[in-house]
Amino acid sequence: MDVTKQEKMMTKTAVVWLGATLCCALWGSAFPCIKIGYRLFDIPAENVAAQILFAGLRFTLAGILAILIGSVMNRKILIPKRGSGRKIVWLSLLQTVAQYICFYVGLAHTTGVRASIIEGVNVFIAILVASLIFRQEALTMRKILGSIIGFAGVVLVNLTGDVSGGFQFLGDGLIFLSTVVYAFSSVYLKRYSKDENPVVLSGYQFVIGGIIMIVCGLAFGGRLSQVSVGGIAMLLYLAMVSAMAYSLWGILLKYNPVSKVAVFGFMNPVFGVILSAILLEETDSLGLMCVLSLLLVCVGIYIVNFRTSEET
Repeated sequence: MDVTKQEKMMTKTAVVWLGATLCCALWGSAFPCIKIGYRLFDIPAENVAAQILFAGLRFTLAGILAILIGSVMNRKILIPKRGSGRKIVWLSLLQTVAQYICFYVGLAHTTGVRASIIEGVNVFIAILVASLIFRQEALTMRKILGSIIGFAGVVLVNLTGDVSGGFQFLGDGLIFLSTVVYAFSSVYLKRYSKDENPVVLSGYQFVIGGIIMIVCGLAFGGRLSQVSVGGIAMLLYLAMVSAMAYSLWGILLKYNPVSKVAVFGFMNPVFGVILSAILLEETDSLGLMCVLSLLLVCVGIYIVNFRTSEET
């Protein structure tokens, strides 16, 4: 498929909605699956080094899978262009190392439901960063309104008794910091994708970031003391989630405004809450306020993506 045809296809509303929703469904499943992975590998909440090692293994495998799948689809081995090394290393430090060290450690100290809801903040931050700092698009009242409504859904659940426990920096605080890092990494991914294949960027930055995390985890004494078939299967699934979701997300960002794609991040709580409730038995979180918050998320997505006749 030539560049023009690919661009036309990837900017179609239906393709953006389906592609972004698939990414969010995969990411949403990661919240409970990471916690299940901790149990399968017998990684306690206080063993930060083992959590970093687990994350490093996941992302190294994710990078290898992304490069292999991309090579098969392009019928050639995907290798970075000359001069792309600096971009890939910078992305790996942001998108993989910084974001996921915060995320993995934070997730070990909070519930899957709380983590998935807090992650929704990354949408608002990503739109602000793209508009106000990097000037990649205009910050319109429609985007502000949609983001505020979607963010209200995120805040609503945290202000109710549906999610137990108070705010803890080591848990909720680190999850929030991971959303800030994610926002900047999304903007850089869009910027670099103008001249680079987003699958190449995602694949190689995962490998580099994953190796850095493995080395850090081992250096601080991290070990996977319990290895089982179920644990390995879960690790492979999480690697597949990253390989597929980030590669597709990068392609969508390449051809669309950050706000049009990033706003779907509000769907992460939808899938995260539902799957955490089912897989982790956190069913107390599925109260009326939770349903209302998820409704606000969907309304926010619609408003940001709505186009008037003057805009089309």
